[in-house]
Amino acid sequence: MDERPVRKKAGVPGWVVTFADLMSLLMCFFVLLLSFSEIDAQRFERLAGELAEAFGVQRDVPASQIPMGTSPALKSFSPGRPTPSPPDTIEQSTTSRERHLDTGSSQEGRESSQAVQVANKVEAMLEGSAMKERMQVKTERQRVVIRIDEQGTFASGSASVLPPFRDLLDEMATALVGLPGIVSVDGHTDSVPISDSRYKSNWALSAARASSVATALLANAELAPERFMVRGFAATRPLDTSETPEAHSRNRRVEITIDLSESPVASSRAKLESLSQDA
Repeated sequence: MDERPVRKKAGVPGWVVTFADLMSLLMCFFVLLLSFSEIDAQRFERLAGELAEAFGVQRDVPASQIPMGTSPALKSFSPGRPTPSPPDTIEQSTTSRERHLDTGSSQEGRESSQAVQVANKVEAMLEGSAMKERMQVKTERQRVVIRIDEQGTFASGSASVLPPFRDLLDEMATALVGLPGIVSVDGHTDSVPISDSRYKSNWALSAARASSVATALLANAELAPERFMVRGFAATRPLDTSETPEAHSRNRRVEITIDLSESPVASSRAKLESLSQDA
């Protein structure tokens, strides 16, 4: 009996078949990629459809178009005017600069309110006065301006205070004792050249009238002279620029201005506090 081993027949291993199939597929794939780079868009679309059918892929959108999504919110969206909701709390910045600005604004508001209080006190003083209709009181931020027409105050071309006007100035001096601020007495004339030999020009007449009013006010010993200043403007600050007798009569006036912003700090604070308490 022959005991020699049986030799197997030489052949190709089984894995080679699988490897060959894979290489064939890869080659076909790269050839296909190469062909894509050389065809136009229409041919690419046709080949893409054929490949999709060959691999069992179904597409509703052609390969040459980019699919676009839809949103239910966009379909039912209707733009409208927004209604802001008021905040429950009000916040304030705490930077040093903004605190300084807020403080300045509050200070200006307080001073404006004090100017209104001073104006109200002056108007109350004018109640029952025969010269009330010849006087106007207004406020300009931190100032109270008392405008007095010439009629009934001075004689024509004169700086002497007439008796009715002097009585009113006595009452005004009493009121100024309890008020803070620097008092400026300003004289104004019209543009008609003066013919009185006592005054060389309207400048001299306006300054003399302002000085007469300040002197009448300072007859009250409780008023400090350092609070007063006298100025003459002649016809340089007219209220009416028309050359009519009515305009000239309106421009001839004396203005008493109480400036709260130029008060001495210590005395003004005390007087403003007392004025607020009285109001």
